[in-house]
Amino acid sequence: MVDEAPGRFENDELQVRLKTGAKLVLRLRKDGDMELGIWRPETQLLSMGVLSRRPPAYVRRVEWLDTPFMEDGKPVKLEMVIHRPEGDGPFPTLVMNHGSTGMGNRPEWFKLTWVSPEVSAFFVARGWQVIYPQRRGRGRSEGLYDEGFEADRSRYSCKAALSLPGAEHALADLQVAMAHIRQRSDVDARRIVIGGVSRGGILAATYAGLHPQEVVGAINFVGGWIGAGCPDAVKVNGELFKRAAAFPQPTLWLYGEDDPYYPIAHSRANFKAFQSAGGKGTFDVLLPPKGMDGHGTYTVQRLWGTAVDSYLGSLQ
Repeated sequence: MVDEAPGRFENDELQVRLKTGAKLVLRLRKDGDMELGIWRPETQLLSMGVLSRRPPAYVRRVEWLDTPFMEDGKPVKLEMVIHRPEGDGPFPTLVMNHGSTGMGNRPEWFKLTWVSPEVSAFFVARGWQVIYPQRRGRGRSEGLYDEGFEADRSRYSCKAALSLPGAEHALADLQVAMAHIRQRSDVDARRIVIGGVSRGGILAATYAGLHPQEVVGAINFVGGWIGAGCPDAVKVNGELFKRAAAFPQPTLWLYGEDDPYYPIAHSRANFKAFQSAGGKGTFDVLLPPKGMDGHGTYTVQRLWGTAVDSYLGSLQ
């Protein structure tokens, strides 16, 4: 069955109103690729990407990771997506961690495997590989997605008593993934950087603080565990970032203006708490392009490329 919807051209864009009420926007770029964005309402960007006939700038592999976790009497496996240069390595490696799914009220989104082609293209061009572990219940990973929901699982909880155990659940998944990654023959275990977006960003920083011997750096894109609108946000995010402060090396924090989840003022306060606990790092503010809120700035390489290049150079 094929669905049809009317569209119109406006400002060199094809705009289509979908049956769900969302707006699909397509723009042809000068290089022949097609930019795609889905908005709902008019000012909220739900998804974005690029349609291209060109081959990707990296080799893509999907693997399954055995874990010690058991659910309903069965072992749980995690999905890992790997983007890397040609060859066998070993490569310096970025372990990149996914965030949440908005408010946590769309279970169908839990099953979407998350990667960032923009981050991968940047790192692979510099000889790095990028590994994306999908935590329990996310993407095609097995097990229950249990990272801090309300008791009825209707959405993510704003309460520290429910949210912080969810962070521990995620850290346990990451510890299993990291133990495997550090033993891989294609990974240069002396040059592993951990990174992430949103919940993945704070998760990466916290993991570095808990296991400083395992990584040489940490990159936090727009990180936080619960949004600043939650009454317990200062407590939850502050507690996790204070644990991150035990990492002895500098970290890189990248935040966008007009972030609906982690505004600059809230995130600067998190950074100050991190520094007060002994953490080292740089806090950069990124200005998103028109039509994008600050939470999506990790998809725009030109906003953070110079800062990341400088940071990677400092780790040599």
